[in-house]
Amino acid sequence: MKMTFRWFGDGFDAVTPEQIRQVPAVKGVISTLYDTMPGEVWETSAIKALKARVEGAGLELSGIESVNIHDDIKAGGNSRELYISNYIKTLERLGECGIDLVCYNFMPVFDWTRSDLAKPRPDGATVLSYDGDIIENMDFEDMLKSLESKRGEFVLPGWEPERMARNKELFGIYKGVDEDKLRENLGYFLKAIMPTCEKYNIKMAIHPDDPAWSVFGLPRIVKNKDDLHKIAGLVDSPCNGITLCTGSLGSNPDNDLPDIIRSLKGKIHFAHVRNIKHLGYRKFDESAHLSEDGSLDMYEIIKAFHDIGFNGPLRPDHGRMVWGEVAMPGYGLYDRAMGVCYLSGILEAVRKGKV
Repeated sequence: MKMTFRWFGDGFDAVTPEQIRQVPAVKGVISTLYDTMPGEVWETSAIKALKARVEGAGLELSGIESVNIHDDIKAGGNSRELYISNYIKTLERLGECGIDLVCYNFMPVFDWTRSDLAKPRPDGATVLSYDGDIIENMDFEDMLKSLESKRGEFVLPGWEPERMARNKELFGIYKGVDEDKLRENLGYFLKAIMPTCEKYNIKMAIHPDDPAWSVFGLPRIVKNKDDLHKIAGLVDSPCNGITLCTGSLGSNPDNDLPDIIRSLKGKIHFAHVRNIKHLGYRKFDESAHLSEDGSLDMYEIIKAFHDIGFNGPLRPDHGRMVWGEVAMPGYGLYDRAMGVCYLSGILEAVRKGKV
């Protein structure tokens, strides 16, 4: 396993690569061109500049999260061939720059969903939180206003204002798209891009839905073990794989994470490891990575990754906001750095056979 850290780029992230370089065990960052929109072709010069910036800080650009997928591809719209062609061009340019991992998601309209971006904890930290009762009693416009009021100066990944201004249009294109149709469209996309991925050995790693159920009536197809195995079987290619996100899958307590990890041996290309605290039906708070702070057994999760011989990039995921830090919600430096150290300690114990 290669310990990495997500970084959104200069001008978008409160954290710098130079700070990340000082976190023990971290060898690389997972980044993106955050100012590109779904469907745009990435410029080679911009990819090279990003890579040079990261390497200049003594780190490796270990992968891209994300090359976002246009909704016409997800919904099977009239322009999907154009946007698939654009996506292939971006993959070619990434491959030519030596980048061999792309994390992506196939969630309609928006990515992750939370009812609160800064819920106070008894210890004074704040966390991302999900309360299904709140979500189910608000419309999408209310959700946008809530997120806008708490995001501060940062643009939230998956909730870019330019796209969200078109939310009524975006919801409209998914009318008649159920889970089967969405999965069919994913298969169409993967079959189209796999020859390019195989040429450059680019591993495509789909991210689970967050949370692991339908929100605002939209279909979701990356929720559980069965979904993940269906996706792994859509295209028989070593480049078609999974981002195993413990927080997203773990939002549903019925998901047995160590079992899911072991069942996907050879298909997990990337790992997001974080903890959450279940509070009731479709209610959870994000927590510190420490097992006892949440509901997930982080030792058993890391042991499962070790047991299947996973050797790809792994990163701590969303952290608490602690010590007065001001950063993108979930993406401060301090708590994620603590998460790196905690996960690294578990991994050392597993490797040495100690508990």
